[in-house]
Amino acid sequence: MDLLLTHGYFLHEDPKELQIMKPYAPLGLMYLSSYLRAKGFGVEIYDSTFGSREALFRILETEKPGTLGIYVNLMTRGNGLAILKRALACGWKVIVGGPEPANYPEQYLAAGAGVVVSGEGERALEALLGGTPPEQVTGLYLRGSDGGAANTGPAELLADLDAQPWPDRERVDIDQYLRVWRQHHGAGSVALISARGCPYHCRWCSHSTFGKTHRRRSALGFVDEVEWVLNRYRPDQLWLADDVFTIHHGWLDQYAEEMGRRGLRIPFECITRADRMNARVARQLAELGCYRVWIGSESGSQRLLDAMERGVSVAQVRDAVRQLRENGIQTGMFLMWGYEGEELGDIDATYEHVKACRPDVFFTTVSYPIKGTPYYDEVRPKLVQLGDWETTTDREVKIRGRHSRRFYQLADQLLRSETADEAAQVRERLEAAASEVEA
Repeated sequence: MDLLLTHGYFLHEDPKELQIMKPYAPLGLMYLSSYLRAKGFGVEIYDSTFGSREALFRILETEKPGTLGIYVNLMTRGNGLAILKRALACGWKVIVGGPEPANYPEQYLAAGAGVVVSGEGERALEALLGGTPPEQVTGLYLRGSDGGAANTGPAELLADLDAQPWPDRERVDIDQYLRVWRQHHGAGSVALISARGCPYHCRWCSHSTFGKTHRRRSALGFVDEVEWVLNRYRPDQLWLADDVFTIHHGWLDQYAEEMGRRGLRIPFECITRADRMNARVARQLAELGCYRVWIGSESGSQRLLDAMERGVSVAQVRDAVRQLRENGIQTGMFLMWGYEGEELGDIDATYEHVKACRPDVFFTTVSYPIKGTPYYDEVRPKLVQLGDWETTTDREVKIRGRHSRRFYQLADQLLRSETADEAAQVRERLEAAASEVEA
């Protein structure tokens, strides 16, 4: 075995996901595995989702030490560092990658990682496993002569996604994911992705893996994979995990035509932007079987949307939701509290916006600055880390001068109020809490 890949997400340790129970297999690791195996390397995946750190540690302790690749994201920093520490103690060489380590290369190198992969990892791992000296491989952070992190330059991106093998689902127990979905929701779901990257410029959004690129697979090639997944795993629905699934209307035309030609139709959900939705696209999605579209609305305040550089209008969001509803498609809406400069009037605007849209479901979060984003740079002087870096995440911070957590809890209550009287009462408490700020 040339490389063992893992990701350090343990579902049984996640109380929120234990309530939701909608896990998906790690697409990123499966893509790395299929790419590297096609190049002749021996690669295995320890999918920690349904596993345990104890089982992973036993592998590290009993297998002949080799190279371990750990994918780390915003929420798995602590687990990733714990796995790194145990692997080093057992004599393994460790490579870390994913969106998180690229933002904190000094810390991961100091923790013992041999290299940090920055950005898309296929070409970099191929070179490293093939024996190329790390300093000659682009897309890495290495320990510099001064003890800091030295970057070898931008990662080499895969130009032709159609030339790449599909995710290595055979290294992961997809049937276990389907069983969990069916047990809790009555329908099993599998994730696929037709493109990499997002070309938009939202100030709070991280582009640390793919940059601001957008590369698409051909519609024909993607339908090939969809058909294979349907025949191999017999899912009840799909999650099409593109950042903006309907970004290219011409591609969507080709996809719909090929799905129709093969007689394929299956329920699915996806994410898009309001400005990439119109009446024709909504009809097309309905004909394809789409049952829910998620839209990043973020706020009902146009002033805040402009400050975020979202590139969409409140009116576009409302129109997109209306078009989807008229075609029988549910809508999910993502909303964000606490963005820099938000005032009580912006929260009122979001309340009115949600009441006007009437989405089938909406989720709210209090904004958190991810290192490497313009939003992080903007609020950095006011950031206070809540706890040690090793045991926290970028979400566990407070921003001096921002409203209190109780204020945003009341904002949530306002959105969920069912009558005008209830809304008025919550708003009164919200106004009273407006003077409470983070110190």
